[in-house]
Amino acid sequence: MKFTYKYYPVVDMASNRVPNESYWAAYAAECANEQGKFWEYHDKLFTEWRGEYVGTYTKANLKKFAADLGLDTAKFNSCVDTDKTKPIIDKDVEDARRLGIQGTPTFLVNGRQLNVRSIDFSEFARTFDSLLK
Repeated sequence: MKFTYKYYPVVDMASNRVPNESYWAAYAAECANEQGKFWEYHDKLFTEWRGEYVGTYTKANLKKFAADLGLDTAKFNSCVDTDKTKPIIDKDVEDARRLGIQGTPTFLVNGRQLNVRSIDFSEFARTFDSLLK
């Protein structure tokens, strides 16, 4: 099995805002990925999340999270400040739109979208297992 994580910062898109907190968090996660710390940073983002549009993912906070995780802050901060990873996130968003994805989380197995109403493990497992039969 191959698991691929794709970015889809729907909060800013849904509100027709210019790229803001959810995009910055995606850019920052990819900056952490450049240092081999994607999953650690991903987990930190979800641990720190306090709600939409409340300032959780300001660039200053994103940089603090990287420091908390022991990333090379000079490299990370430069990456975040220049939006270096923007093309990666833009491609993922374009791919999601092309596939008709409208929200997160969305799971695809062999190109087929899972109809999961909850990310409760038991429901997810039942849905996933049904595809294996």
